[in-house]
Amino acid sequence: MTESKPVTMEQIAALAGVSTITVSRALRDSPSVTPATRERIKTLAEAAGYRFNHHARNLRLRRSHMVAVMLEMQPDTDRPMTDAYPLQLLGGITQELTSRGYSVLLSALQSPGQGMAASADGLILLGQGANGSAVRSAAAMGLPMVVWGAEHGRGDSVVVGGDNAHGGACAAERMIALERRELLFLGDVRHAEIRDRQQGFAKTLKKAGLKCQTLTPAAFTFGAGFTAVQAHLAKGGKAPDGLFAASDLLAMGAVRAFTDAGLAVPEAVSVIGYDDSPAAQSFAPPLTSVRQDWHHGGVLLARKVLDLIGGQGAASEIMPTELVVRAT
Repeated sequence: MTESKPVTMEQIAALAGVSTITVSRALRDSPSVTPATRERIKTLAEAAGYRFNHHARNLRLRRSHMVAVMLEMQPDTDRPMTDAYPLQLLGGITQELTSRGYSVLLSALQSPGQGMAASADGLILLGQGANGSAVRSAAAMGLPMVVWGAEHGRGDSVVVGGDNAHGGACAAERMIALERRELLFLGDVRHAEIRDRQQGFAKTLKKAGLKCQTLTPAAFTFGAGFTAVQAHLAKGGKAPDGLFAASDLLAMGAVRAFTDAGLAVPEAVSVIGYDDSPAAQSFAPPLTSVRQDWHHGGVLLARKVLDLIGGQGAASEIMPTELVVRAT
């Protein structure tokens, strides 16, 4: 006779009609879940035969004074982890946590339920993943968690991020002012942040009677931006005169593709990136880009995860963005 598989948090979440992280919080009596919801989830869990790991919970209650920081980012020679993202975010996180007596455990998001991260007091996730996949994976750890990303793609997680929709709107306003009409957006809209940027761009263009075509790159890299734009130009048709990219690396790849095709930047086509990275400032020509304050974002991520660890409430916070006009 085979032994039945243990009931999982995901199954309890489906029964209760809530997220996995809400189940996790309810089972550890988090004040962020209402008493009525906590009781309902506990009753469902007990009826389903769910076994709560009290040993792991007790270990966490002893406090390790460590926060796990997980990157939803695959290493790539074209997009190294030594770039401004994620280093500037990590700088703000580390500055705030170490000043408050906490150590930082950094890892890529792979198997969040294993390793030292499980003994951390809290978790900071950098990146939400396509269709929120990274958030769901990290939430299964059951730790107090704060996410860098877009607020609408958070589930019920606390989120810190830039105002992506406003950044997209700023890019559109610039294109309108430059009288650009054949417009492209370059980015993977399966990611909540990128979708907000595209929607802010498209909605503002629509008010001016304009629209844009979206190109989806294979990655967030210079090479992927180059390849996507090169393939678009190879199809023929009317040449674009404006492109807004979801990141500076993508924008710089696009500039190279336009230049190779004989389209001068900015004379024939205007290009706007996103992030205002040091690479954008030193690029030739210097790249017009949407700026967001990564370092301050890192500080906010750390402050909010510490509030959650301490049993206090924490709200999502969206920071302002602005367009920095340069030569493209």
